Amino acid sequence: MSMYGLHRVVEPAGVLPQQADRLDADPRPRPDEVVVDVERLNLDAASFRQLSEQYGSGEAVRAAVLDIVGRRGKMHNPVTGSGGMLLGTVREAGPESPLGLKPGDRVATLVSLTLTPLRITDGLANWDGRTEQVPCEGTAVLFGRSIAAVLPDDMPDHLALSVLDVCGAPALTYRVVCVAARDGDPSVLVLGGGGKSGSLSLAAARRAGASRVIALVPTEREAKAVDAVGLADEVVIADARDPVAVSKAVGGQVGVTIVCVDVPGCEHGAILATADGGTVVFFSMATSFSAAALGAEGLAADVEMIIGNGYVPGHAEFALDLIRSEPGVRELFEARERQTSQA
Repeated sequence: MSMYGLHRVVEPAGVLPQQADRLDADPRPRPDEVVVDVERLNLDAASFRQLSEQYGSGEAVRAAVLDIVGRRGKMHNPVTGSGGMLLGTVREAGPESPLGLKPGDRVATLVSLTLTPLRITDGLANWDGRTEQVPCEGTAVLFGRSIAAVLPDDMPDHLALSVLDVCGAPALTYRVVCVAARDGDPSVLVLGGGGKSGSLSLAAARRAGASRVIALVPTEREAKAVDAVGLADEVVIADARDPVAVSKAVGGQVGVTIVCVDVPGCEHGAILATADGGTVVFFSMATSFSAAALGAEGLAADVEMIIGNGYVPGHAEFALDLIRSEPGVRELFEARERQTSQA
């Protein structure tokens, strides 16, 4: 038995669960595992966008998700390589589990669905395939080295799940901007500043002492929404996939660029917008890291590039505190959910 879940890998042998083609999702826990009765999945933005664009109808998207989970024993989109996270109630905790969870705890997992053994037992009958949040019945397994957060009781579950889904982004943004502030250039650009991780990152950058915070969004509608809640000093409009348009919209280069978009092709714009000696943090699962590395080389850009891995100690508490203390962030989250429900 392994705290990393190696015993759950069906094939190929010798890889970690995230790399596996298929996992064993048997709901009987090993001594250090926790079994969760699943209530809701939260598909990551890049994965949901890709599935929606490929399959079109909600019914076809639902069938695709069922097929992926059925074949792989986890929600691991084979195109984007990403998954999401889930909400549920602890059914059983093994006697050696170090997670501190007990039966009846309502939790959100803070590890990716790409490495979480998952069964769906209701055929996703209550999901129309048109939203990132997926009502679901089934079971999931957490390993000894997994992470989960007990859901807060001061906000709706759907809001907490949305926040916790992206909680790594604001925590790492805060850390990086604090370093930049000490080194002299705390100006920050957030690509995708109107989205979930983007709005939280705007608030985190300001809390970390950013001298100037710029949000880049793709539409006038998003620009008005972000500007109205006051999360950025400046809101600019450009297609993040167009490096020249990004550079023109931003004006001068910044010390830190945070990439929170859910479409591919945004690497070069982020690099071009960042001053030599600055930092680019890629949070999007649509990022091509070869494009980023080769693009920086081709531009002779002396920038540090960081992969946001979704985990920073204390990230869940930090993100929940932002949603509680920054009304503008919560307003954007709730507006996004209203738009989704009306779509």
